[in-house]
Amino acid sequence: MQGFAKKVEAKSLVDAVTERLEEAIIGGELAPGERIREQTLAASLGVSRGPLREAIRRLEGRRLLDRKINFGVRVAELSPQKLDDLLTVREALEGIACRIAADRMSDAEIDEMRRLLDGHAEQREVRSGEGYYVESSDFDFHSRIAASTQNELLTSMVTGDLYDLLRVYRYKSSTMAGRAAQALEEHRAILDALAARDPELAEQSMRTHIRNARKHAKLALEKAAAAAPAAE
Repeated sequence: MQGFAKKVEAKSLVDAVTERLEEAIIGGELAPGERIREQTLAASLGVSRGPLREAIRRLEGRRLLDRKINFGVRVAELSPQKLDDLLTVREALEGIACRIAADRMSDAEIDEMRRLLDGHAEQREVRSGEGYYVESSDFDFHSRIAASTQNELLTSMVTGDLYDLLRVYRYKSSTMAGRAAQALEEHRAILDALAARDPELAEQSMRTHIRNARKHAKLALEKAAAAAPAAE
């Protein structure tokens, strides 16, 4: 009997709680700026406060949660101006990543990306237009393009620092009317340019995609601000 090189790994309770909190933050169940109440959240999740606290520490490290003295832990948030600044910089970075990837992405990677987008198209939220949610960076279109450049510095700039927090706002922008389907088609256009080995078109397609995301993120923030209750 042959042995397996990779063992089956049991997911720890902390891992499960971390993933559930991440999903809640990115999907909007826990809104930007919302205070984290450990006792209430632990009871809601059906876990003790120990695993919850470790999950909170992990998400603080990824900058999805923010701890301030005398204010406790809250879901991290970006001001409209900081979000606009961040997406302006990312337009340039991810445009460059696409230009490089057009030359370096393998045919196998392109085929895998097509399967990835086909999977996204089957998501209930995308089909209904409710939003475009991606579970983790392993399945994220943008991070895969960055990784395919084989440029470690560029990849770390694209996927590091505020990357996870940006996913929150990308998801919010995709909940605007018609945006989920539009974003998926923009992803397909980017991939077509990569498959055609056209660096210029690949860069421009990505820049267009992020400009549109910036516009819809701004609209989503304005809508949320108009609907928000008074601050605690």
